[in-house]
Amino acid sequence: MSTSNRLPLEGVRVIEFTHMVMGPTCGMILADLGAEVIKIEPPGGDKTRKLPGLGIGFFRTFNRNKKSVVLDINTPDGHAAAEELIGQCDVMLENFRPGLMQKLGLDYDTLSKKFPRLIYVSHKGFLPGPYEKRLALDEVVQMMGGLSYMTGPAGRPLRAGTSVNDIMGGMFGAIGVLAALRERDFTGRGQEVQSALFENCVFLAGQHMQQYAMTHEAPPPMPSRVSAWSVYDVFTLANGEQLFIGAVSDRQFLTLCDVIGCPDLANEPQFADNAMRVAVRPELLARLGEILKHHRADELAAKLEAAGIPYAHIVRPDQLFDDPHLKQSGGLVPMQTDDGGTTEVVLLPLTMGGRRPGVRQALAKVGEHTQEILSRLTGRAAA
Repeated sequence: MSTSNRLPLEGVRVIEFTHMVMGPTCGMILADLGAEVIKIEPPGGDKTRKLPGLGIGFFRTFNRNKKSVVLDINTPDGHAAAEELIGQCDVMLENFRPGLMQKLGLDYDTLSKKFPRLIYVSHKGFLPGPYEKRLALDEVVQMMGGLSYMTGPAGRPLRAGTSVNDIMGGMFGAIGVLAALRERDFTGRGQEVQSALFENCVFLAGQHMQQYAMTHEAPPPMPSRVSAWSVYDVFTLANGEQLFIGAVSDRQFLTLCDVIGCPDLANEPQFADNAMRVAVRPELLARLGEILKHHRADELAAKLEAAGIPYAHIVRPDQLFDDPHLKQSGGLVPMQTDDGGTTEVVLLPLTMGGRRPGVRQALAKVGEHTQEILSRLTGRAAA
């Protein structure tokens, strides 16, 4: 970013017909980078606002820096207003079920005839092909795309602990927008961008696909994999505390043995180098476990950090609010919520010119900007 505080996407206008996680993530990224993002909500508001359980934080997390406009696009007036707004925007985002936007006359083929500069982003379950009409969820494609198989122990496929494909699908949608804006500078025309959950998940599993292509052996799930490194595991220490330790080179193994007070361990012939240690890894981990169970996690962590050995405490999401690095580096910032309260939110994981794109406005209340935005329209649509 420049010293003028100008954001890179200032002047770009986005209209968003989305809900849940995937589409809203794309809109949030563009909004954080400076675009004016207008979120269209149905009467009563986006149902994501009221999700319970694990979904309760979705709306707050993925809808900051946006304006909220309530429109019933199933009515003539609402549809006309939506279409006029689309014509005033550079980018349109949607993530509804296959065929719905076409039924409403808000699909790319229809809109591009009227608005040839429009960049239209569809967030779907599948890219065009045999599966494209199927409904998908993050967990569905995790099962289909190899991720759940690789995450859980053998025979027990397990979804990842967050909405990885929804979030990354929104990221790829945003990448597509940036590329399409750049291309429009040369061609003068917009285009349709599609991002999909299944293909996103397969992209994540691509390294394991190549593992099979090179070895002709199906990769085992991560819990039962053959590790490339001998010391790369979670250890239980004194008082039941846990610490992940990764010694991924011969030098780091020697250093680890010194740090834990067992330098002679490194001199045993079967532990001479990483390949030999991997061959007897269960024995090595058992012996390390016996040694480490007498160490306190906080004391050992300080020694490991000083010695340059990779380590990590096992952290719950709620504990991240107190993470000293996140707090001091500016990765957590306050945001006013739609109910008038305040919460700390996680910023995009990047810096531009040494600065973090941040929160510029309170989380929008349902329809908070309806009058402001519709007043820019003409005729019946603005009535």
